[in-house]
Order: sequence, then structure tokens, then C-alpha cells
Amino acid sequence: MRKVKIGIIGCGQISHIYLKNCTEMFDILEVVACADLLPELASKRANEFGIPKACTVDELLADPEIEIVVNLTAPAVHALVNLKALQSGKHVYTEKPFALSLPDADEVLALAASKGLRVGCAPDTFLGAGIQTCIKLIDDGWIGTPYAASGTIIMGTSSDGMHPNFQNFLRLGGDPLLDMGPYYLTALIAMLGPVRRVTGSAQQVVRELQILNHKSPRFGDTVPVEAPMNVAATLDFHNGAVVSLQASKESFGYSPRLEVYGTEGILYVPDPNFFGGSIAIKQSNGETKEFPYSHPIATDSRGLGIADMAYALQSGRPNRASGQLARHVLDVSLSIFEASETERHVTIQSGCERPAPLPLGLKYNRLDL
Repeated sequence: MRKVKIGIIGCGQISHIYLKNCTEMFDILEVVACADLLPELASKRANEFGIPKACTVDELLADPEIEIVVNLTAPAVHALVNLKALQSGKHVYTEKPFALSLPDADEVLALAASKGLRVGCAPDTFLGAGIQTCIKLIDDGWIGTPYAASGTIIMGTSSDGMHPNFQNFLRLGGDPLLDMGPYYLTALIAMLGPVRRVTGSAQQVVRELQILNHKSPRFGDTVPVEAPMNVAATLDFHNGAVVSLQASKESFGYSPRLEVYGTEGILYVPDPNFFGGSIAIKQSNGETKEFPYSHPIATDSRGLGIADMAYALQSGRPNRASGQLARHVLDVSLSIFEASETERHVTIQSGCERPAPLPLGLKYNRLDL
């Protein structure tokens, strides 16, 4: 298959793993340009990964060779950059969250549809060996009928102040539901299908945060916490499953957990923030059995969704980490906030197709047979 040329907008910390994988792992991709509001960041990444061109955003969007624009900017401008890319005639793949409002998300999808262009969105971790194996185990009946699931992500705050843009993690988009929640929601939708209705509670322990790390350039500063940092939700899926989700950045460390409960077994799902991890089923006889991967790609492969889009462009099939899937995840997330504010259940108006599982028997770093 021919190589698909891509350009990266946003050369901050997350761009390192994307560029590493897009230049070294996925043969179908060719990174030809990178851009950032800070030219020195773009130049640094270009030199680091042998990218031919470091340029401005407008120069990247004007490049006729680039087919897919990868948007790694801050959440607040995801929709704006996506629109600019689509207006330039490029397919777009964006970091999560897809947008910060449903009207912005819908504007992106409507423009893409009018131009016949593709939209993709992280997370793509559900395409990794861990979640794909879990999908196969569920579909093959290993746990019987899945009727419930429980997900928990407990994380520390940004009080160390070491991330150059740590304030973004205290705003909407960097909050636990829109920042970490998409990994869990996307994995759950990939395993169980779309969500029908939600209810929930969004709370905050503190309204401001003091930077206590002596090594931080912002040591001693007090910054506002602008988004809820403790969210609990109940989600009713169309297939009848009832799921509880807890997402918090009010604590310390990193404590992830995801389990799916079936009539004939309990599936212990690996952390959906990653591509691999151990998989086990507690069976009805009380024994717990570990399972090997049914699919490849268990290492950190962020950018896998971009490669999947490149394959989809050439074969005509849907790309799996799609804009419609991301829009549904956003709808679910914002509806949890709405449910908390209104103290009621909220019916999810959007839908999405459950993304097709990856086929069995794939060769290394390939996504189609």
C-alpha cells in the first residue's frame, strides 16, 4: 500500500510518542511536516525525528502533499484547528477530547461530511492487544451475557507544577472526565456498544491549588481549579448493561481498574489508557484464568488510529477511531455533567456504530489483512 503523508500540528510533550510511532512503527505513514505556535518546538521535533519541514500552521495546511492533519493542540482549540484543517481539504485526526461542546463537535462533523473528508479522534488504545482481546472474549461468550461493568480511575492532582501547561489539567478538557474518561468510555463502547442514558455527580474538593514543588518554575503560586475533579456516573447501555464509572484527580498516584461482569464470568480488563496489560476471567467455578492476546500491538502505539485511518482511506472501509465515536463519547461525558447539574437522568441523543474489531492474523504493524 502507498504511504499516506501526514502533518503534525502541536509539538508539545504528547507529540514525542506520536512522532516516534508515526516515523518508526507504521509503514503506511510518512510525516512530512510539523508546526507549532512556538517555532522552536516545531524545529526541535523536526530535527529529532528527521521530518523534512518545520513550518507555521498555515504553511502546513497549504501543503498539497499532506492528506491527514494530526491535531495535538490544547483541548480548547481542538475544534478550531480541526475546522481549519478540513477547510484546507485535509482529513483530520485529533487528540481527545474531540471538542468541549456538542455544537463544536457537530460543526466539525458537518464540514467533513460536506467535503467528503474523514475525521478521527483519540483514544486509539482500544485498538491495542488488551482491549481487542477483551472484545473477542466477550463476543465469543466467555463471560456469558455482559450485564454490568465497573471502571475507576483515581489520579493525583497537578500540584507538582512540572508540566509546562499544567493549568490545562485544571480546566474543562483536562479534567478527569474529559481527559481520562475517554479511554474508559471508548473501551466500554468498543466492548458493549453505545450508551442510552446517564446520570451522575460532578464535585470538587478544592477550588484552588498551590504549587508545592520547589523544582517547579511556578513554586508557591496559587492557581484556580476551574473544572470538577471528582466525577461518578451510572451509564445504561443499549444492550442492557449498567456501568458505574468513577474518575477523579483529587488524590495521589495512579489507580486504574476496569471489570466487566457477565452471567458466566468476570472479565478483568487491562488499563484502557494503555495498549496491553494482563487479561483474566474469573469463571463460575471460582477459578481465575489468564488469557493470552488474540491480537498484536501491546506496546505504546499512540498514533495507531492515524494508521488505521490511512488504511481506511485506501480500502474505503470506516476508520475505527472515528469522529462519530468520539462525538458519542463527548455526548456521554457532557451529559454526565448535565445530569449532575439537573439532578436527573439524561437520555443520550447521539449514537454510533460499535467499531469493528481488528481482524485476526494481522502481520506486525499492519491493520488490514
